[in-house]
Amino acid sequence: MLRIHAYDNDRLVSAALDLPVDGQPGIVWYDLVEPSSEEERLVSERLGIAVPTMDEMDDIELSARLYQEDGAEFMTMTVLIRPDAGTPHKVPVCFIIKGQALVTVRYAEPRPFDAFMARARKPNGIGIHSASGELIMTGLIEAIIDRMADTLERLGNEIDQISREVFVAKADKASKKTRDLQELLRAIGQKGEFITVTRESLVSVSRVVAYYAALDGVDRKLSKELRQRLKLLQRDATSLGDHSAFLSSKINFLLDATLGLINLEQNQIIKIFSVASVVFLPPTLVASIYGMNFAYQPELQWHYGYHLAIVMMIVSMVLPYLYFKRKGWL
Repeated sequence: MLRIHAYDNDRLVSAALDLPVDGQPGIVWYDLVEPSSEEERLVSERLGIAVPTMDEMDDIELSARLYQEDGAEFMTMTVLIRPDAGTPHKVPVCFIIKGQALVTVRYAEPRPFDAFMARARKPNGIGIHSASGELIMTGLIEAIIDRMADTLERLGNEIDQISREVFVAKADKASKKTRDLQELLRAIGQKGEFITVTRESLVSVSRVVAYYAALDGVDRKLSKELRQRLKLLQRDATSLGDHSAFLSSKINFLLDATLGLINLEQNQIIKIFSVASVVFLPPTLVASIYGMNFAYQPELQWHYGYHLAIVMMIVSMVLPYLYFKRKGWL
């Protein structure tokens, strides 16, 4: 799908696909969403560029993600999709700046793009008095960063909830026994993976912003407004990176604490079995002695021998139990 956007009266409007570029002087954005070969050819012929394929965009090499070709700047970043579903995925999105036009190539529909387009279609929705592909790109990156900020805030709240489940003692012993630490481990692992994907996306955003800001005065002359926007985006990405690093360290701490609790519970179970074996050892010894089949046993014919054996077994059980209780081992 090819969506063409033009700047008209402080907002973005849809432009006709069949009109030539000369008839559309306000065109600032060509948005290729899962493009067909015909749509790629159309944009390539109009702007004189080679639209990258999905495999080329997915290459992790820096030279394959940030480069110049045919008088255009090619910048690929990783964007999160479906973060609200709890299982985010990262997809590559390519930004191409050629003259005053922006071309975006994507094979998914991240929500920040829809949010930016909905805002930009309103009068003065993009907050600038003249639009260019560069400013549209910074607006899209700003929407992506805002989306990741919301995602990290929600992740922080969920991690705080996990922390309360790990550390807050519950008065109800039954509920404490039914607490499933394996589920907590699974939740912690999911949040850790979520933060990892988010940090990878933040790194790619920072690389794109830093790369384009470095072009000022070298290959392009950036406007004052664009330079200010790029600096703001760099600060936002850096602050979110620091926050994601804090959440990552907190996740590691919760993981260690949960594993420690599991070890404590296992040690408690082993201790109970150890105490039980010690408690039942003396009565087992008494029963073994009087269970021997020797012909002559003094207490064998005694009328109260059975009762004495029972009392000895009970006393030999109670005394170790009371001793362990007094020592605080139970």
